[in-house]
Amino acid sequence: MDLQLNGKCALVAGASRGLGYATARALALEGCLVAINSRNPENISNAARELSEESTIKVIGLSGDVTSPGVAEDLVRRTVDGLGGLDILVTNSGGPPAGKFDNFDDIAWSNAFELNLLSHVRLIRAALPELRKSKAASVLTITSYSVKQPIPNLVLSNSIRAATVGLTKSLALELGVEGIRFNSILPAWTVTERVHDLMAHRAKVNGTTIDEEFAKQSKDSPLGRMGRPDEFANAAVFLVSPAASYITGLMLSVDGGMYKGTL
Repeated sequence: MDLQLNGKCALVAGASRGLGYATARALALEGCLVAINSRNPENISNAARELSEESTIKVIGLSGDVTSPGVAEDLVRRTVDGLGGLDILVTNSGGPPAGKFDNFDDIAWSNAFELNLLSHVRLIRAALPELRKSKAASVLTITSYSVKQPIPNLVLSNSIRAATVGLTKSLALELGVEGIRFNSILPAWTVTERVHDLMAHRAKVNGTTIDEEFAKQSKDSPLGRMGRPDEFANAAVFLVSPAASYITGLMLSVDGGMYKGTL
């Protein structure tokens, strides 16, 4: 299938590693010009170089903390200056710390709000003027299957990411008339650096090993394993592509069957 991504321009946030990096890589391999973002200048520069060398496609690295006011506008401006336009926006950020409700004060909740909701709001708001110029405008928010099935010990993520799903659906309804599509992917446990950190936290709390925690969590999937970042990226790239032109407002679980509900 031709995803019709050749020559399109994309901005992927939170893309120096993990799901963001995998998504940017898959886009570049489909011929999409890509700008990737991360807080760490060295990490994002190295990631951009690696992706550009592998795909032979133009990939630019943009440093900036998406929780800081003004950064979203700067990232969009530099993307358009560097790539010549913007057709696709993938909003993504790291997750808040693990812990139970009693562990977190107002500052922790405020930080989680900035990271996992307001960063999406700011990026989308900054990108809209450019997306309105595109004939294939698409936005993908990366959230979590926890919005359907809360994950123990992740109360901040469970709560705040649900708001991002509400934002995504609302914008699909509001801006569909302008031809801009909005979808979200709800990944479950995928083997990324963040998940490794979470398994390390569990191992410390439970007095086990990281490998034992990976094995226990993998049993939640009928497939008996966690997902790979490239499996997530395959779904993401299809959803943002013109090949999915009649799909909007979708909250897609890419979870290996870990979500046990029927809706």
